Amino acid sequence: MEHWTEYTRFFIALFVILDPFAAVPIFLALTKTYSESERGRIANIAAVTVMIVLVVSALSGDTLLHTMGTSLASFRVGGGIVLLLMALAMLSGQTGAVRTTPEEEAEAEDRNAIAVVPLAVPLMAGPGSISTAIIQMQRSNMEYHGLLVIITIILVCLLLWLVLRLATIIGKALGQIGLNIINRLFGLLLAAISVEIMANGLRELFPVLAG
Repeated sequence: MEHWTEYTRFFIALFVILDPFAAVPIFLALTKTYSESERGRIANIAAVTVMIVLVVSALSGDTLLHTMGTSLASFRVGGGIVLLLMALAMLSGQTGAVRTTPEEEAEAEDRNAIAVVPLAVPLMAGPGSISTAIIQMQRSNMEYHGLLVIITIILVCLLLWLVLRLATIIGKALGQIGLNIINRLFGLLLAAISVEIMANGLRELFPVLAG
């Protein structure tokens, strides 16, 4: 089993990538005509959907990489680039087209469907979080590593669910300015995480870089 700090870093990284605080204003906008009980149901469905997508991605990542003929190192570089694009969008106060597009948001008309698209996928469980889950699962073959990765994903999704359930309170307390500040701070953290992921991938692809 890897050192416990490996999983705390993964927890922080995944939470920053999912960035539920960036989803709060979108969640409130899409559910502005909903009752509190309906908003609670949407939060439940969204959190469970994110959890299922990430767990399935983590478990099937090895098969996916072998099927595509892609090495983990190149996947790390590609995933790092996606995360960096997300980070730059967050730093500029935008959601970013990597997460969701206006067309996807416009199609979310069904009162339950919005919990899946665009809230869960691709706003939160998008390319960044999926690639991060796959990369983390492939980091070690140690006993219980896979189980701990899945437990970490579940814990992050529980925190995500809590933020969405408290979206109305958080939105009123922080306001748009407060949410933007948190989003930019998360963007800065995500930029650092993405650079580290890309650096690790490049060192594996080009051993000379490791010295």
